[in-house]
Amino acid sequence: MAAAISELLIGWCLFGLALLAILIFCWVYVRKYQSRRESEVISTITAIFALAVALISSALLPVDIFLVSYMKNQNGTFKDWADANVSRQIEDTVLYGYYTLYSIILFCVFLWIPFVYFYYEEKEEDDGNTCSQVKTAFRYTLGFITICAVLLLIGAFVPLNIPNKKNSTEWEKVKLLFEEFGSSHGLTALSFSISSLTVIGMLAAITYTAYGMSALPLNLIKGTTSAAYERLENTEDIEEVEQHLLRLKSKCRDGRPLSSRDRQTLQQLEGRLRTLRRRGRHLESIEKSWWTKFCEAIRPLKIVWGVFFVIVALLFTVSLFLSNLDKALHSAGFDSGFIILGTSLTNPLNMLLPVLQTVFPLDYILITTIVMYFIFTSMAGIRNMGIWFFWIRLYKIRRGKTRPQALLFLCMILLLIVLHTSYMIYSLAPQYVMYGSQKYLVQSNKTVGGQPRNVTYVSKDCDADAPEDQCIVTRTYLFLHKFWFFSAAYYFGNWAFIAVFLIGLIVSCCKGKKSVIEGEVDDDDSDMSDDELSAYYH
Repeated sequence: MAAAISELLIGWCLFGLALLAILIFCWVYVRKYQSRRESEVISTITAIFALAVALISSALLPVDIFLVSYMKNQNGTFKDWADANVSRQIEDTVLYGYYTLYSIILFCVFLWIPFVYFYYEEKEEDDGNTCSQVKTAFRYTLGFITICAVLLLIGAFVPLNIPNKKNSTEWEKVKLLFEEFGSSHGLTALSFSISSLTVIGMLAAITYTAYGMSALPLNLIKGTTSAAYERLENTEDIEEVEQHLLRLKSKCRDGRPLSSRDRQTLQQLEGRLRTLRRRGRHLESIEKSWWTKFCEAIRPLKIVWGVFFVIVALLFTVSLFLSNLDKALHSAGFDSGFIILGTSLTNPLNMLLPVLQTVFPLDYILITTIVMYFIFTSMAGIRNMGIWFFWIRLYKIRRGKTRPQALLFLCMILLLIVLHTSYMIYSLAPQYVMYGSQKYLVQSNKTVGGQPRNVTYVSKDCDADAPEDQCIVTRTYLFLHKFWFFSAAYYFGNWAFIAVFLIGLIVSCCKGKKSVIEGEVDDDDSDMSDDELSAYYH
């Protein structure tokens, strides 16, 4: 008993270290992209806190799986300390953790982040008193609060009865698991609201993560153009534009006014010249920076990382494809949300995770790596594409130059993507997410002369056929799969994810090398942005 408690304490200590690492990562990440000139304390704290809460909620997944797995021995029997029902209630600690974190996420998404966003929007438009800005921001935020209230009400009273499917013993098993989990209206409301956000996170993952999984590794492999070569080309462009300007201005030296067409061309050329001069200053700053010299020195390492990321992306996509194909062939169908409690078509990650789970914290490390991989590929997709509302680009995400409102949008998108990550991991390894490495005992009878002899018991991995009292289902699975229609949406979303990744891979292969200042200089930038870039690189 003492040994079991000590090992559990070690597990929770590792979780505490993960929390510290998450907070440090979020602080460095947000500080890297926020504007040095327009940084605001409240927006910075909000972005760091929201992203940290999402990552912490994903960090609970391996803890949940570890706890249900640790209650049983490898031979399929419960450990002495886990035999009593009171001892098994330790799993409720994870459930309360999910309650807390998901409630905080709802607070951030529907109240805190919108309020801070509208507050700074109002601050830019009107430099009046703070009280007026707070009132206006809160008035706009009421719309988000109303949406949250509607989702909670729908979740509390939505019927969970699924259309009956005759001879569907697998789906009957699912319903029994849900009944075991409880029928609390508050829990159902929270689950419905979080699942709604997860669907939005799925759309964000399809848009940004799927493209980023192809763009990030190929950009690492191809590298960027030389800063010196780009500066030489930029200088030639400046000279060409200046000569064109001189020819235009020479037309009005004798006092004759320029035609409307020439005036329009003159304005365009002057804007182009300002942009080229800013590019020249940025290129000169980057060419002289120690960071550029360091990146050139580790160029071979970047190629190795790029090849590794391509392999990981292909492995992930193949695993997701096999998992979805398994659901298409062996699940209970659309009316059950394509839920499958076992695996008939295995995939590499589904084989690897249960093996690593037996040696804590190897699976923890792998899941953390998957989540961080999602974060970095999502960030690559967002940075390449920007934040759009249909055909209108709202914000650009750039190192050291991201506005407070864009930073809030960025962390909101990443928060929703991380929420969706838990379901993505389930899609890849359903048995691992449901039962971990649990086994149960199955009676094996040997017959001699037609008579049963030598009754023995053999251990078997927990699956849909296991007795209810022999396998404990993780709180993660039951929390995120309470509504069949969300599961059906995730299933079709996975196919869309695979399609967007393949399209992004083709596009990324066809594109040439990126500029060393790709996205850093645009026509609508102010000259003060030069100082921001210099401060970032020096």
